[in-house]
Amino acid sequence: MQYHIFSPYRVCPLGAHVDHQHGLVTGFAINKGVDLWFDVCEDGHVHLESKTFEGIVDFEIDAPSQVREQHWGDYARGAKYALRKRFELKNGINGVIQGSLPVGGLSSSAAVLIAYVMAFAKANDITLQPFEVVKIASEAEREYIGLNNGLLDQACIALGKKNQLLFLDCDSNDYRLIPFGNQPSTVNSKQSTVNGNELPFEIGIFFSGLTRSLVNSDYNLRVYECKTAAWNMLAYTDQPLKTFDKTFLRDIPKATYDKTRIAMPARFARRAEHFYSEYRRVRQGVTAWETGNLKLFGKLSFDSCESSIHNYECGSPELIAIYDIMRSLPGVYGGRFSGAGFKGACIALVDPACKAEIEKVLTEKYLEQFPEYERTFQVFWVKPDDGARFVD
Repeated sequence: MQYHIFSPYRVCPLGAHVDHQHGLVTGFAINKGVDLWFDVCEDGHVHLESKTFEGIVDFEIDAPSQVREQHWGDYARGAKYALRKRFELKNGINGVIQGSLPVGGLSSSAAVLIAYVMAFAKANDITLQPFEVVKIASEAEREYIGLNNGLLDQACIALGKKNQLLFLDCDSNDYRLIPFGNQPSTVNSKQSTVNGNELPFEIGIFFSGLTRSLVNSDYNLRVYECKTAAWNMLAYTDQPLKTFDKTFLRDIPKATYDKTRIAMPARFARRAEHFYSEYRRVRQGVTAWETGNLKLFGKLSFDSCESSIHNYECGSPELIAIYDIMRSLPGVYGGRFSGAGFKGACIALVDPACKAEIEKVLTEKYLEQFPEYERTFQVFWVKPDDGARFVD
């Protein structure tokens, strides 16, 4: 019997770069993502092919995961690694995987990891709750792939519901799925709409034409800078230091930051400023979403990107150019860099009636500045969707 898993990509309108510091985040699963088709192999062998990347992947499900091979198959090995810490795995899979959008900024790595976790669990008759999938996939990415991420990406992908905003506290792991404008959500997520209608916006995804690997970007460096900022605050206020892996900005009151920001190096103060201001923006954004105030929600997303540029200091010249252009266009409610903001893509919440003009003007203005990306710059339109699932 062949199985089919759809694991969506995700976008995060508010809550950028704070999940690894146990902050507050928001996000959507979207209706583009990764498809994995597979059969169960009772001999324990895993054979994978990709319609997106070259090469094949072969390994045994019951053997320890070896050193990373710097290959797309590492994500399957990472899923096996994290699952084997909890369960005995005997059955492998014979599968084909395919992504529906270019890699860069939509957490494709988390999407494929979740697909593999779900597939290996299915093959071995293991029942996992959605948040268990979140934790296992996140652990695989941290411990095997080497990306010091939080839970944002995996939570959006595994927990998302159509037309609802995921609001997640990365400290307590409490989360809510919130309908727009405080409308009641339906029991059947496939019919979940706002007062019988679709959401009043669509999501534009603007790929710069650049691709990137977060493991090889400054992503991990920013995580260490946030932790160093926390250490500075603890040291300046004569509080005991915790080990680096147990140190998070969320554990330090903003009042402590206000007292110590002048004393610490400016680089670390800017990282902390982004964390505390983003915490406030997410709180305000959730209220705006609940009350149907799309204009305010969009403005806060723009403000989040400003802080990402100036306080978190991410964003390539290409991404900043896209952001500056889209901010000036009628019909764009808000938007920001997608993902970590190192190359990749920008996302925008857009009035559907303005899509064609936005795509036309943004493409023209961007390629005027960066004609070398004429063949690789792309625009896509997506909508919030349900999270990772088996497809009949």
